[in-house]
Amino acid sequence: MEKITRPTTRFSLWSMILYGVVLGLLLAALQAARYRLLILDHAQEMYMGLIALLFTVLGIWAGHRLTAGRKEKNGSAMQAPPVPLAGPSLEKALEKLTITPREFEVLQCIAQGLSNQEIAERLFVSLNTVKTHTSNLFAKLGAQRRTQAVQKAQALGLLSGASTTASGTSVHPKV
Repeated sequence: MEKITRPTTRFSLWSMILYGVVLGLLLAALQAARYRLLILDHAQEMYMGLIALLFTVLGIWAGHRLTAGRKEKNGSAMQAPPVPLAGPSLEKALEKLTITPREFEVLQCIAQGLSNQEIAERLFVSLNTVKTHTSNLFAKLGAQRRTQAVQKAQALGLLSGASTTASGTSVHPKV
């Protein structure tokens, strides 16, 4: 009988490890060369991107720095609405704004959320008269919409935050 010899596994194991390491290093070198070429080919775009990022960060920083003073001045707490005027002080405020008593009645109806037709029926006037009073109110209060007129009248103290109807119940204006 002949003796059969096996190839040594130690040589093949080391050779596989060596080949693996060499191929890994070669692959790493190729990837590094690829990235280097990528960077060289697109250097201008990368510089522009870095500059854009720098100016974005600078703009955010400057915006926070400039608006920090405004937040401290205004405060985060909501201001209490002014106390509604009554009696002679209300009459003086209406005279100063040249709002007639009838226009003030229309303003109160607007604050209750009534439509022009409902105001006309409640005050026993024509629809066109209500529209005239409403446009006069807008001009005198510097408003463009009904909700703006009510808000400005509340800010001036002409109306309370919740208007009252003829029956005395409290109704918030429709916004």
